[in-house]
Amino acid sequence: MNNKIFPIASYNEKFNKYLPVQFKQDLIYQSFGLEKHIEKRHPECLPYLRFISSIISEPDYIGVNPNESGDSFELVKIFSENVQIGIKLDVKENYLYVATLHTITDGKLRHGINNGRLKKFDK
Repeated sequence: MNNKIFPIASYNEKFNKYLPVQFKQDLIYQSFGLEKHIEKRHPECLPYLRFISSIISEPDYIGVNPNESGDSFELVKIFSENVQIGIKLDVKENYLYVATLHTITDGKLRHGINNGRLKKFDK
C-alpha cells in the first residue's frame, strides 16, 4: 500500500447489508491529497474534514451512486448541513478510501431517500 494514505476509520460490516458489493476490508483510508481536493472543489466543506471518521462511524444514510463506475458507496451525516462522503475501492491495491466530501441540499437528500438510492442507516 502506498505511503500517501492513512487509516481514518474502521469499515463497519453492517454497511454490507445495504450495499450490492460485500466489502471485506477492515479499514477505510484517507489520502493526504483529499484536503487539497476539498479546498479546490468544495472549499465550503473544509470544516467538515475533521469529522470524516465520525461520519464513517455513525452515518445517518448509506447508498450507492448508480452513475459511479467501480465499487463505491456514499455515506451522509446530518450536521447543520447534510454532509456526504464518497468511498471507493482501489481495485489495484484492494483498499477503501474516501474519494470526496461535499454537502447536499435537503431536496437532494429527500430525493435520494424517496427513490431508494439512500437508505436510513440503523446504528
